[in-house]
Amino acid sequence: LTEMVMKLICGVTIRTQVALMKRTHQNEHYLGAEFTLQPALHVTADLGQALDQAAVILFVVPTNAIRSVAEQVKPILQAHKGRGEQPIIVHAAKGLERGSELRISQVLAEVLPKELIQGIVVISGPSHAEDVATHDITTLTAASDDLKLAEKVQKLFMNDYFRLYTNTDVIGVEIGAALKNVIAIGAGALHGLGYGDNTKAALMTRGLAEISRVGVKLGAEPLTFIGLSGVGDLIVTCTSVHSRNWRAGNALGQGEKLPDVLKNMGMVVEGVSTTKVAHQMARELDVDMPITDAIYQVLYENAPIRTVITDLMKRSGKPEFDFDNASLQKP
Repeated sequence: LTEMVMKLICGVTIRTQVALMKRTHQNEHYLGAEFTLQPALHVTADLGQALDQAAVILFVVPTNAIRSVAEQVKPILQAHKGRGEQPIIVHAAKGLERGSELRISQVLAEVLPKELIQGIVVISGPSHAEDVATHDITTLTAASDDLKLAEKVQKLFMNDYFRLYTNTDVIGVEIGAALKNVIAIGAGALHGLGYGDNTKAALMTRGLAEISRVGVKLGAEPLTFIGLSGVGDLIVTCTSVHSRNWRAGNALGQGEKLPDVLKNMGMVVEGVSTTKVAHQMARELDVDMPITDAIYQVLYENAPIRTVITDLMKRSGKPEFDFDNASLQKP
C-alpha cells in the first residue's frame, strides 16, 4: 500500500514495538531485520491519529484481538461521524472467534454499526508477508457482500506484483481462510514425523473436502473452495516454512509438547484455537470432519499423532464423491 498512496498510518497497540519501529523503520519481530519499511509508512500507538480522515481501515491483528481493537475503533469513528465519507473496513484475519464461533466480518459487524462504515471487505488468499515484502507475485481475493466495495479495494491494492480478484462469497472466503490453518498443523506434523509427499497430498485433499463441507453447510458457494482463498491458501499454508501453523505442527511431529511449541513460537498460531472452534462447529452442524477431529485429539486430548493417523486409516471405506447428490450449486 505504501507504494500506492502518499501516506499510510500504521496503528500498533504495543508501545514498545512502536518505539522500535520508529527508530529502525523495520518490523523486526514479524518480518526480520532485512526488510526496511517504506518511507510513506508512519507508525503510531495513537489510534485516534491513525484513524484521522482514514478512507480505509485495515485490520491485520490476531483473531482473538479483533473484537477488542474494533471496540477501541468504534468511539473514534463515532467522534468522526459527519466529517466526511465513512471508511471502508478491510480485514485480513484468518480465524474464527472462540466462544461465539463467529467469522471475523460478523464480529466487526457486531461492534461497528452500519452508520459508521461503508461496509466490510475481506482480503484473503495465499500470502505470506515475507514474500510480499520481497515483491514476489501474489494474488488474493477481495470479498464483500457489496461488490462495489470489493472493487474499490481491488483497485487500491493492485500493482505489478500484487493482484486481487473480487468475490461476493464472504462466508466461503472466511471459512477457507480459517480452517486451512487446522489442516496446516496436520501437514506440519506429518513432515515432522517424516511422511512423504503422498501422505501430505492426501491430507490436503481430504482436508479441503472437510473445509468445503462446513462452508457449504453454512451457505458458502462450493466454487469458492477451489479458488485463491480455498485451495490456494491451503497449499501455501501446508507447504511453507513461513507458516506458523505448519511450523507448530512440525514441532509437534518431532515430539515437542504444545505449551512449549507455542512459547517458542512467540507469535499467535491461529490454527490451535480454530481447531477447537471447528471441532465444536462440526458437531453443531452435523458435518463429518475426521481430520479436524484427529488434530483436535492431538492438541486438546494429548493423543499420540501416530495413533490418530492409524485410526483415520482404519475407518470404513466410502466413495470419494456422492455423484447422485453432488452439485456445483448450493443445496
